Amino acid sequence: MATQTLRIGLISDTHGLMRPEALVALQGCDRIIHAGDIGTAQVLDALRQVAPVEVIRGNIDRGSCAATLPHYLDLDIAGIRIHVLHDAKALDIDPVARGINVIVAGHSHKPGMQMRDGVLHINPGSAGPRRFKLPNSIGYLVIEQGRVSGSLQMLG
Repeated sequence: MATQTLRIGLISDTHGLMRPEALVALQGCDRIIHAGDIGTAQVLDALRQVAPVEVIRGNIDRGSCAATLPHYLDLDIAGIRIHVLHDAKALDIDPVARGINVIVAGHSHKPGMQMRDGVLHINPGSAGPRRFKLPNSIGYLVIEQGRVSGSLQMLG
């Protein structure tokens, strides 16, 4: 029996700008998670052309397109539990006690990834307008045989 490998694209802080290089980098993903600060419905439309999208509302998301978006998501993808929120500083749960495997958060525009108490914390950075001297980036989760790994990719 072959094991299925799932590749999940992580994107955040697009602020209304859907960079073509981000869309290219997300090709081949089975799903995409947008960790907020979407900016416009067109960003989500473009992402949905690549793969099914899970999305939360960020602090700049307002109006009718954001009204129905949740502030956080708890996902179970192939047995891996993923908690998605916009700002990691707003994390108000104990991920270990809740059996969470991965925390995905954006907001800071700073790509980063680290393990804390067996939980992968990943920030895909910002794929939108460049801010200060921070790079534009996205991230990935790869789920295979009940394990998850993460990576970051700088854009252009």
